[in-house]
Amino acid sequence: MTDVVMPEMNGRDLAEQLVRGNPGLKRLFMSGYTANIIAHHGVLDKDVQFIQKPFSPRNPAAKVWAVMHDA
Repeated sequence: MTDVVMPEMNGRDLAEQLVRGNPGLKRLFMSGYTANIIAHHGVLDKDVQFIQKPFSPRNPAAKVWAVMHDA
């Protein structure tokens, strides 16, 4: 789970580096920006798992479960 916008490296670049060493790695991105804005700027692909901030404590747990179980 990584933020989309970070200093010096965006979340997509981080995920790409991590997947090279762990090909089956599941990824979940988060951002305070809406998914539409993130997609419009080409930061994330359409099939990427995304959760928008702010979120309640239950939201990320449910989203992580769904990503881990390909739901």
